[in-house]
Amino acid sequence: MALEQSFPEEDRFPARTWRRLLRGQSMAYVAVSDGEICGAAVYLYRTGTKVARLYSLTVAPSHRGKGIASALLAAGETDAQTRGCDRVRLEVRRSNATAIRLYERHDFRVMAQIPSYYPDGETAARMEKPIQP
Repeated sequence: MALEQSFPEEDRFPARTWRRLLRGQSMAYVAVSDGEICGAAVYLYRTGTKVARLYSLTVAPSHRGKGIASALLAAGETDAQTRGCDRVRLEVRRSNATAIRLYERHDFRVMAQIPSYYPDGETAARMEKPIQP
């Protein structure tokens, strides 16, 4: 939860949401540096679909630019492949150009724009990356 302090307040998950996410069909990855969590990613899986969903990806501001987000994306993609998924999907604020560039560097492509996706009314870019199961 501390990592999400760099997110807009309305995008932060309360503890209750984190507990629900981590008990469901999900996989969480963390990056640790000097004994502290400096990055995290949560992937969600649903029975009956081959789509893995990247639900949350965050890296502490002091650790950005060090390849942590790329490592978390790679770990999630590998897990999704072992689960038989054929793509990874995510939503990101259309105004978050830094995140969109990161995802594009990892072969995600915008497949849709979703108006009023976020509580403050901002549009989300839905992005997807095909992977080999």
